Amino acid sequence: MNVRMGAAGQTECERRIPMRRKGATLAGVVVLGGAALIVSCAKPYHEETERYVFVSTNINLPYWREAEAGFLDAAKMMGVKAELIGPATYDPDAEVGMFRKVVEQQPAGICVSAARPEVFQAEINKAVLQGIPVICVDADVPNSQRALYIGTDNVKAGRESLKRMAALVSGRGSIVVITIPGQHNMDDRVAGVADALKNFPALKLTKILDDKGDARNAFDQVSELIQKKEKVDGIICLEATGGSGAADALHRFSMEGKLAVVAFDNDPGTLDWIERGAITATITQKPYVMSYYGLKFLDDLHHNAVHQFKDWRTALATPLPTFVDTGTVVVDKNNLKVYREALTAHPAQ
Repeated sequence: MNVRMGAAGQTECERRIPMRRKGATLAGVVVLGGAALIVSCAKPYHEETERYVFVSTNINLPYWREAEAGFLDAAKMMGVKAELIGPATYDPDAEVGMFRKVVEQQPAGICVSAARPEVFQAEINKAVLQGIPVICVDADVPNSQRALYIGTDNVKAGRESLKRMAALVSGRGSIVVITIPGQHNMDDRVAGVADALKNFPALKLTKILDDKGDARNAFDQVSELIQKKEKVDGIICLEATGGSGAADALHRFSMEGKLAVVAFDNDPGTLDWIERGAITATITQKPYVMSYYGLKFLDDLHHNAVHQFKDWRTALATPLPTFVDTGTVVVDKNNLKVYREALTAHPAQ
């Protein structure tokens, strides 16, 4: 076989190999460069001005700080703007006024926890008619055109509260409920309590107290019951602040552990009172989870990402599930330490 030698003793074959490699490298650069050009020219999925808003009330509660963390975490992951707004106290009228202003700003989508469903129904419908997707989180407005409700199955949660109380008082006695009448999620919890009472004929619901979402009101009303020596064997609190208010009243009269209290949600004060023995258990929700997925669902609607229909705005039904139950966790002294350790510490926004 004849082998031709060249400079520095290289064969012709050896000289060709580097040239092939250079050609392959050049081709790779061209392909990668073309791909980068295509990507740079492609329209981004999320626009720079894309903004989502969560409207609620009493937003200074730790519950809503947790919900805000979930909303903002989802926004950060998707690269969109987001904020949670609302009055600092329980004020349905102020909340609906803020909702109207948000609609005027034409955001990409709105999550809302409606303090009063009757005042929100028309406002939600107006927003949807303008092409703004609306999702109810935590508190529903079921007769509106909202796309879906994501949150706790509140009837089920009310049943669980009564079931826990029945076990604590051996299925008999008189109980008091602390709630906010007229707020849809609270009314569902009361309905759950009433439904579960059918299984305990010796257990009676004697009073429903309205604390208006303020622990001080719960404290005052429970203190009055104690001072009047009214027969009460247990207190069920169906909103976040009632538990700590009731526990504080028991502490004032040195009655910790003498009157069963089943609270709601995981406010730090509520968890502290469980540790101290004034609250027996609490039914905790998942506000972070609700708002996190609430934003993701809004984003899917805004971008028509679910292709059941051409456009959610003209479809006869929402392409999303109509109800997502985020579930609850019952916390008492037995699992309090584990629950606290499992919680994520969210920085103040």
